[in-house]
Amino acid sequence: MKIIVPMAGRGSRLRPHTLTVPKPLIPVAGKPIVHRLVSDIAKVLGEPIDEIAFVLGDPAFFGEDVVSSLTKLAEELGAKASIYRQDQPLGTGHAIMCAAASLSGPAVIAYADTLIRADFNLDKEADAVIWVKQVEQPEAYGVVKLNENKHIVELVEKPQEFVSDQAVIGIYYFKDVAVLKNELQYVLDNNIINGGEYQINDGIKRMMSNGKVFVTGQVDEWMDCGNKNVTVETNTRMLGFLQNDGEQLVSDQVEQENSTIISPCYIGEGVTLKNATIGPNVSIGDGCVIENTAIKNSLVQTKTVIKNANLDNAMIGNNAVYDGNFTTVSIGDYSILE
Repeated sequence: MKIIVPMAGRGSRLRPHTLTVPKPLIPVAGKPIVHRLVSDIAKVLGEPIDEIAFVLGDPAFFGEDVVSSLTKLAEELGAKASIYRQDQPLGTGHAIMCAAASLSGPAVIAYADTLIRADFNLDKEADAVIWVKQVEQPEAYGVVKLNENKHIVELVEKPQEFVSDQAVIGIYYFKDVAVLKNELQYVLDNNIINGGEYQINDGIKRMMSNGKVFVTGQVDEWMDCGNKNVTVETNTRMLGFLQNDGEQLVSDQVEQENSTIISPCYIGEGVTLKNATIGPNVSIGDGCVIENTAIKNSLVQTKTVIKNANLDNAMIGNNAVYDGNFTTVSIGDYSILE
């Protein structure tokens, strides 16, 4: 089994956090989004992973530190890491084809801006599985249309009239991903473009028209990481799941002085808490210093200093300094104070 992970986008909706850190590497509950997604998929597939192929963007942004991190992730899962580059943002179908050399045999394709909780019971009789989640406003999503046999017969993007309430979440299984590769090659060769880009859906539609059987897979939870507010919400939900799973979320190396931690919280190594109340639903990365501060429902990355603050629904990046008693301000591009 292979896992193909397109992750070339820079995540403009998560600025300023994605100015220096690719969105898939932003930590949620203490682990980068793509690490958590790939690890969870590998765990629920229940079969060996031979290769994980990552499709990255500009090397100036997705540099050697990113490559090293992803290679280590694959090796920890017992798989070979393959690194590909998408030199132009030409769409989901184009991104997948950048990994053409790895597109053979059974494979899961997963876009690295979402997290899930699920059991993957693969229908080995079907040619492909598209994972979906029931949603309340299907007109805001791409949805699947099913026939009487519960096979997917059409993909409809943001339908104005009701088609179904089963939204596509961006995770797919192909019994032989080379079939998708061949259809996407046709899409590229014939310049079939939707929304200004080459889309995976056009390859999938060609597979359907050639009689390939697609079925749905269901997820228990689907958590988006598209912007700051939903990422903070996803962090909250993931902390709850991990606490229920019995994971240790607070490092033994946290230094505390007159401080309280209200679970669930993730607190990394080398964190110092002084006169602080942390939680619930807070993630704090390694090496942070928090003094005279209360934080809840928030996500703080690494090596950041926060003093004299009262934070709720906050997302603060790496190497930041925030003093609630500030008298001078130095704020870069895309920063937000509300």
